[in-house]
Amino acid sequence: MAITSLLDIHLRPDAPEDVEARVTAVLAATRARPGIISAEVVRDLEDPRHLVVVELWESVEADDAYRAWRATPEGASELGELAGGRVALVRYEPTSI
Repeated sequence: MAITSLLDIHLRPDAPEDVEARVTAVLAATRARPGIISAEVVRDLEDPRHLVVVELWESVEADDAYRAWRATPEGASELGELAGGRVALVRYEPTSI
């Protein structure tokens, strides 16, 4: 069953000028992973440094494998550094409500 993962990111006020290019590079790697259906970014209208990455995964297992890869030296990204540690992940499953 497909799941949706929301990655809530508050970029540091002192993040480098090329922060958007860096986030784009991180997302390119995400979009290349097995099991990803889509990954989009939405920006807070009142706070342009507040981003939410909306990821749709084929399964929890695919998302878990991706998160495990991101925890390795090969998969590590600089999102945590750009956000000053202000990153939160919440995962959702479809419901018939």
